[in-house]
Amino acid sequence: MDIYTLVGKSGTGKSFHAMNLCKKLGVEAIIDDGLFIYKNRVIAGTSAKREATKIGAVKTALFQNDKIRDQVVEAIKKENPKSILILGTSNGMVDKIIARLGLPQLEADSLRRIRIEDITTEEERQTAYVQREILGKHVIPAPSMQLKRSFAGYFMDQLKIFRGKEQGAAAERTVVRPTFSYMGEYFVAEKVIEDIVYCLAAKTPAISKVIHIAQIPKADAYKLKLAVKIKRGYPIWESAIDFQSETEKIIEKMTAFNVTEIMVEVRGIS
Repeated sequence: MDIYTLVGKSGTGKSFHAMNLCKKLGVEAIIDDGLFIYKNRVIAGTSAKREATKIGAVKTALFQNDKIRDQVVEAIKKENPKSILILGTSNGMVDKIIARLGLPQLEADSLRRIRIEDITTEEERQTAYVQREILGKHVIPAPSMQLKRSFAGYFMDQLKIFRGKEQGAAAERTVVRPTFSYMGEYFVAEKVIEDIVYCLAAKTPAISKVIHIAQIPKADAYKLKLAVKIKRGYPIWESAIDFQSETEKIIEKMTAFNVTEIMVEVRGIS
């Protein structure tokens, strides 16, 4: 197994550039902030970006939780990638991750030790710094669909970067706002969600009335239970599914929260 490392200070764009570097070098897997990502899929681990504090994030990134470490070790053995790129803020950090995961050690002067300065310009690193330190945004080198369950209730935004001449060839990353990067407290009042649902129902021809809205916010999930009446003449099943889909789309768009489940109960026709 070939091991590569990408080292750079926090906020210099390591996660953003990791996928392009993997493509260039033919690397199959990435270890980044506690996650094992293989062929564009999150296989195992827990993202450090979910932690409430920076100290907690560092511990997660170093796989100090034995149970999670063991899960990642087993996943690496099962997938058996030919090569892995490990991201960290220093050579010492990536060497600790390599040791914790039982991966082959690198020589101190190995050409596989890559610095972020080797693959980016000063302007690119400055842009990354603004996104991280001023806007509080962090990039995860994996598609948003791979992260929805892990980051339910967090700020998420899909970011596609097109490269090359082939149409449709894109490397997708996900932008998140971790808890420890929030500039002040952010919350969405229950009434906001209710108003969104009522407004959407008023604009939906098939919905006669919203009878009840139950919100189930949790640390790792945000669910809704809706009870509605369908207007006479509209297909019940199709109308409920359409309203369910539109509700999820609008709430995610307007609040930046990730809704994991919406249950729609039809209680009558009017």
